Amino acid sequence: MNNPSPPTSDTLQDPPIDHALPIVGGKIDYTKFLDCVHCGLCTSACPTYLETGDENNSPRGRIYLMRAVVDERIELTDTVQKHLDLCLDCRSCETACPSGVQYGRLIEPFRVDTHKRDAATGKKTGGWFQSIFLHGLFPYPKKLRWALAPARMMQDLKLDRAIDAIGLPKLLPTKLRRLYQQLPKLQRRGKQFPHTLPAKGEKRARVGLFTGCVAEAMFSQTNRATARVLQENGCEVVIPNTQGCCGAIHYHSGAEKPALEFARQNAEAFLSEDLDAIIINVAGCGAMLKEYHHLAEEIEGTDEATAVKLSQFTAKVQDISEFLMELGPREPKGEIPLNAVYHDACHLCHAQQIRSQPRELLSLIPGLTLTPLAESEICCGAAGSYNLTEPEMADRLGQRKVKNILQAEPEAVITGNAGCSLQIQAVLKNKGEPLPVYHPVDLLDCSYRCAPIEDSH
Repeated sequence: MNNPSPPTSDTLQDPPIDHALPIVGGKIDYTKFLDCVHCGLCTSACPTYLETGDENNSPRGRIYLMRAVVDERIELTDTVQKHLDLCLDCRSCETACPSGVQYGRLIEPFRVDTHKRDAATGKKTGGWFQSIFLHGLFPYPKKLRWALAPARMMQDLKLDRAIDAIGLPKLLPTKLRRLYQQLPKLQRRGKQFPHTLPAKGEKRARVGLFTGCVAEAMFSQTNRATARVLQENGCEVVIPNTQGCCGAIHYHSGAEKPALEFARQNAEAFLSEDLDAIIINVAGCGAMLKEYHHLAEEIEGTDEATAVKLSQFTAKVQDISEFLMELGPREPKGEIPLNAVYHDACHLCHAQQIRSQPRELLSLIPGLTLTPLAESEICCGAAGSYNLTEPEMADRLGQRKVKNILQAEPEAVITGNAGCSLQIQAVLKNKGEPLPVYHPVDLLDCSYRCAPIEDSH
């Protein structure tokens, strides 16, 4: 059995440990650390280890570091923190692990504790970009739509091409420039969702549709396609207007209280309806919604009533592909002659263990051919806001993903996550290879309506 290399010498050259502060990670169930037997099978699945070859950037290496901090054998220095921050939380290690290590239940509460420690010591984290954009704008679709309105107007008038040609984006701060480069072709939102949409034909289920925040602001057409596909399959669709962000943006950056408030808000919004399922079409949001019950376990002071509601909510959440394959999809008739590759979004294939269902749905579409994609389950570098906060590694992984895509010579890319769509289309555009990137339900909706795929964008 190969044990991980110990932390590097500069990792170990730490100042004395401050015993006046709570131990970071000290409240994590210690047996979860012991589940890791350091076999190393996770390393071949870890994107950051594949790119760097550094044991400290592997899952077992990060577990070693976190456990050493909890044991007070090393201090949580900036060097240690950098190795942990470089983790995408893609959860590929959970798929590879034969011991069932719950890596997400280690790294996420550890990050929350780190956030608490930084707040207690007055250390500034996140900065203006996190407070204004990640926490203040992205979780609120109405605000985000207003903020994106000038960008959409520039796209409509083709002014964005002139702006790019003269290099104006280079004058923006790095994070804003990257945010600009990630923008997809922004669509008009269309009509406001009513509270309820009727089923077509025989009613088979009554479901809630989670519309999200960034997804609703940037990919509202996919939410509307999802609603139509559900209707075509005999579902009455309920869209509560009191729902909010899933909370992942906050929780993954260590801000537990706002994440818990969003969880409470969504549980109240959907559990007040009599629903057979709560449907989500974004892999990252779906993974967060399915783990709300963990918030109750990990966030100190969560009352029992909230814990029960979050567990009830979690039990109803299903990805659109997962739900339709269980329900039994009605056969679409419209032909879509397209050769495409399917990229497995990390939080769909690893966090939710959903792989075959999207492919099975796509196989129902007449004329659509899926070409195998090398390293389909390796992260593209999006990982929520990771491509904004860790640009160097995000770019390396984005280039790796697009290289594999182009080698397959497809006419389009399909993926079930908004973040992956943004990342992949941005890298393709930068390389002068503007292949369209679709969500599976975009194409399924066009096939049901016998509409050209141009209608999906």
